[in-house]
Amino acid sequence: MDVSALTGISNDLSGYSAIQNANKKAEEGSFDNFLNAAINMLNETNQYENAAEAAEIQFALGESVSTHDLMVAQEKANIALQYTVAVRDKLLESYNSIMNMQI
Repeated sequence: MDVSALTGISNDLSGYSAIQNANKKAEEGSFDNFLNAAINMLNETNQYENAAEAAEIQFALGESVSTHDLMVAQEKANIALQYTVAVRDKLLESYNSIMNMQI
């Protein structure tokens, strides 16, 4: 059946093997990608916390008059921390599930 006239897709499967090879490479590096994403998330959370602390100090010293900027920095830090804690909790839950498996 020729579907190329309808959607511009040919019926040969030459591209299919390339997709499978790309998926295999992605699966091989998936833990590494996950670990790097977790480390980046921790670094980003730390940056938000530091920015919020700096904004609090500037506000306390009277250098910054904008309470809006202070609240935005604090909320960014709070949301980032909550998200990081939720990911940590799910990771620990997964680890405990794997450790409790009977082989």
